[in-house]
Amino acid sequence: MVRDGEGLTLTQRILRLGAESLTAVELLAVAMGATDDATLDTIRRAVTEAGSLREAMASGAGFTGAKAARLVAALELARRAAWEELTARPALTSPRESAAFLRARMNSRPYEVFSVLFLDNRHRVMAYEEMFRGTLDGASVHPREVVRSALEHNAAAVIFAHNHPSGVAEPSAADRNITRQLRDALQLIGVRVLDHLVIGSGEPTSMAARGLI
Repeated sequence: MVRDGEGLTLTQRILRLGAESLTAVELLAVAMGATDDATLDTIRRAVTEAGSLREAMASGAGFTGAKAARLVAALELARRAAWEELTARPALTSPRESAAFLRARMNSRPYEVFSVLFLDNRHRVMAYEEMFRGTLDGASVHPREVVRSALEHNAAAVIFAHNHPSGVAEPSAADRNITRQLRDALQLIGVRVLDHLVIGSGEPTSMAARGLI
């Protein structure tokens, strides 16, 4: 069992010092139920080969079988916890409040995903949908599908989000263009677009804060 300088195992460090005392590689090892040197070395190699922790996690960090399943389960638990926290809020009042959930849902995806949070007239979350996959442009994102879902949920407002697998959370010209198209289509049915968040490896970028909505 791997120990730090104080002679504590990784499990003991979490219990006594908190999860923040472990590196990302160590946390992944604990999540997969194996904290031996071989497991840690395998995870380190997977992160190096993938180019980032996010991409390594998306590919199972170099593992298959039970260890990979434990990692997938840990990621899903984090997503569900973020969803519970998000829906428990009386209302969303800033991009930061929805960013934690959206990052948990989307940041580990190796492909681009376009998602929508549907809100009521008090800006409470009613539903979340991952609506499109692939490059964000007029060919992949269909305003009529977003309008249909908004009507089905009886939404008063929406928040868009999509991830950049490259890790760079900078809105592109295509991002700005499709946001305007969606905004104009939803205005016809009285649904407001509150924001469009671009999810990368760091803090999400709010297009509303940039004045791009």
